[in-house]
Amino acid sequence: MAAQSDTAAQADTAAQADDAATYELPKIVSVDDHVIEPPNVWIDRLPAKYQDDAPRSFRQKGTMKFVGGVFSFEPDEDGMEGDWWAYDGGQFPLTRLETAVGFERDQVKVLPITYDEMRKGCWDKKARLEDMDANWTEASMCFPSSFVRFCGQRFYEAADKELADLCVKAYNDWQVEEWCADSGGRLIPCIIVQLWDPQLAAAEIRRNAARGVPGMTFSEIPPYLGLPSIHDADGYWDPVFEACNETGMVMNMHIGSSSKMPSTSADAPAAVGSTLTFNNAMASMTDFMFSGVLHRYPNLKLAYSEGQLGWIPYMLERADKVWEENRGWGGIGDKVPEPPSTYYYRQIYGCFFDDAYGLKNIDQVGVDNACFETDYPHSDSTWPHTKEVALKQMGHLPLELTRKLVRGNAIALLNLDLEP
Repeated sequence: MAAQSDTAAQADTAAQADDAATYELPKIVSVDDHVIEPPNVWIDRLPAKYQDDAPRSFRQKGTMKFVGGVFSFEPDEDGMEGDWWAYDGGQFPLTRLETAVGFERDQVKVLPITYDEMRKGCWDKKARLEDMDANWTEASMCFPSSFVRFCGQRFYEAADKELADLCVKAYNDWQVEEWCADSGGRLIPCIIVQLWDPQLAAAEIRRNAARGVPGMTFSEIPPYLGLPSIHDADGYWDPVFEACNETGMVMNMHIGSSSKMPSTSADAPAAVGSTLTFNNAMASMTDFMFSGVLHRYPNLKLAYSEGQLGWIPYMLERADKVWEENRGWGGIGDKVPEPPSTYYYRQIYGCFFDDAYGLKNIDQVGVDNACFETDYPHSDSTWPHTKEVALKQMGHLPLELTRKLVRGNAIALLNLDLEP
């Protein structure tokens, strides 16, 4: 295994001239933030006959429980007031956990919250741009909230697929035409697709690629959702892979986009799962490297949002060793003609927000394979101190390498019209 760049060799020399105290951190391009959808997203965009069934925002009191390793919510007149979404027979609250910016760390809990209580930048474009300015962030790509879920699982699980299809398209239209419009390229659209129908999903990818959308969200481990795996012999996902390969739209797989977070037992505290979140990204990346998909679609690009970096060098070493020693019985045959790390360095990107260990091993991670994120407004977000966090972790690196990590790689990956 060897990183596909000679930047590391140059870095030792350049580091002598680039003291952390002597350069300003380049403006950040964040590849993973989130938006809390405002109440009008679907009401404004769905046909009149669906108004009664459209996702609808309302206010009520409720309580939270953590049972069997899962958070659940229920209406409760003695509980806390919050804004909820009603859709497909269910009720889903907005929580302080996903709107954590502005709260002290010990106040960040899984509790209902109203739009009035959360920081306005969570859902308002003007306020978001102001919060980006306060956080040294030039541009940001946003994933959905926990209502839509990170790759649109809410609509995949809905009973009425005709309405779900319209909801997917309405969300994407809102992202492009309202949330990201008139932001000077600072807000970067990222769409969801119809997971239950790869042909519809491929058409939606092409529809949005034609209007300049650079990214879509996909599930890190589709079988956890009850969907075929990427190894499916009938090529279930091929239309999606083909559309992304053809258009250059990046497949972004956010931690939790399989609706199943790793943990050890049903009675383990939530902190165990939070520590192990990278496991899903590691499993998904290994899946793709041994699937043959990246060999068949050499222009397909994958990004692992919020997965961090530190685990990547060992995983690549192990994958290459398995390919070399065990391919006779490993079931990969001619599907993977080159060492797995070849596909990683060519087509896969890790995304990080706070990973000192990964940065110490950036040569093996790949200086061209890492992108930065602020995770606004989630509990992992470093806002409003992202600049300070980045300088603390990257200040020892040469300026040109830091520039690649905090913006250049993201600009190249997403083909953004920004100064690298």
